[in-house]
Amino acid sequence: MIIVNMGINVGKDYGAWKNVGGSFEQFPDQKQFIKESKDQYHFSFSDAELFQITTPNLYIVYGDILFKRHQLYFSPANDVPDMVKLRFTLSGNGTIYNKVNQQRYHFSSNQQNIIYMPELDGTGEYDTQQNYRFFEVHFSKEKFLQLAENSNKALQILADHLDSGRYAQIAEQDLPITWAMQNCMQDILNCTYTGRLKLLYIESKCTELLVLQAESFEKAMTNQNISLPSAYDKDCIFFARDYLIEHIHQPPSIAELAKICGINEFKLKQGFKGMFDKSIFGYLSDHKLNHAKMLLLQGIPIKSVAFQMGYSSVQHFSNAFKNKFSVPPGKVKN
Repeated sequence: MIIVNMGINVGKDYGAWKNVGGSFEQFPDQKQFIKESKDQYHFSFSDAELFQITTPNLYIVYGDILFKRHQLYFSPANDVPDMVKLRFTLSGNGTIYNKVNQQRYHFSSNQQNIIYMPELDGTGEYDTQQNYRFFEVHFSKEKFLQLAENSNKALQILADHLDSGRYAQIAEQDLPITWAMQNCMQDILNCTYTGRLKLLYIESKCTELLVLQAESFEKAMTNQNISLPSAYDKDCIFFARDYLIEHIHQPPSIAELAKICGINEFKLKQGFKGMFDKSIFGYLSDHKLNHAKMLLLQGIPIKSVAFQMGYSSVQHFSNAFKNKFSVPPGKVKN
């Protein structure tokens, strides 16, 4: 099967759209506002878990895939709608070569971009040693152009390419996924509204994601003369982030973390702030609270969550939670 950049053909009806060889065709009957599905698939080339949301103007997919083959082939599809993809690679890495426009697309952990690829005929290469996790929002071309009208420079340049039918990315170089983007994705996945209210909420959050991406690329265009971390430094900073999350209950000091990941403290602090838009311990605090919210939604008692997240008291946890989410943990509902 093929989920636009993955290579997987579900062959299943998801409401207003149906996956056909890598893209989606629209059905005339759109009586239902929104459809959701969560499925697991086992193929000779991959094991996949996909959570999909479909609305009249959007297709959203959160995927967790373990590839069993290093290389896959993507065949072209006919009579499919134009869609623009907001792509967020959460973990893993891969590369797609599209023969149609002779362009190579690279995907790596914690990176995001906006891509318009109306046809795909080529090959994909993926790491078979770790799971590839991604989150994508696909806007219909018409809806995207409507949202991009009179927006910022980065988005309007992309819209001009789309309007002319040209393959395009908002930028050649991907940018890091910010905490605001991660929170927005979690809000979409954990939405508890129903019916038309859920449709409005999901569409507003997808628009918010687009705004956050447009803002990040606009800043990158404005500050392109500022030096970026080297490839080695980036690897060290990603390792530092992963190490922090793995040792969330007993995080090291910044000096210890710098030694562990092989970079000096100044580069670690400055690079971390630049790549994740948060200080090191600001990032860790946000991660703990986001994880705490997920545990509360699963019905785990507040006291247990506070203990698991390493807070000195329930009151300390409650204050931190309310400061971030504007509601006390006791108000979080399944």
